[in-house]
Amino acid sequence: MKEYALRTHIHVPARIDHAFAFFADAANLARITPRELGFAIATPLPIAMAAGTLIDYTIRLWGIPMRWRTRIAVWEPGVHFVDEQLSGPYAKWVHTHRFTSVNGGTDIDDEVVYALPFGALGRLAAPLIRLQLARIFRYRETEVLRLLNEPSGAV
Repeated sequence: MKEYALRTHIHVPARIDHAFAFFADAANLARITPRELGFAIATPLPIAMAAGTLIDYTIRLWGIPMRWRTRIAVWEPGVHFVDEQLSGPYAKWVHTHRFTSVNGGTDIDDEVVYALPFGALGRLAAPLIRLQLARIFRYRETEVLRLLNEPSGAV
């Protein structure tokens, strides 16, 4: 199984506790996901985040509805957390979120290690999937910056 990685970095002017709290609220995932993905959390809210927490979602990829279940594998408040796909559209999906306090703000670093299903067909589709993921993460970065810059606190 061929693995791919996507890494992103943004700096937000929010304190680390504020930035981490934003990501700790699973309801905010819908706010930072492009609408065309039809992202919805199926697990009743609010979700108490901790290592072992299971979260069920539905998404639409190219109009096809899919269920996605993740498990919070690592939960270290204010530092990092890792969510892993247990079932969903990828053969593997491990998303690490890291938070670092820098100059009164917060650096947020994401790394997604993923593998595609369908063997050789998945590998052929890899460039298209990478473009789609890059676009989704650009949207996410824009929304995180906007929401964490709001004077109301957005969390």
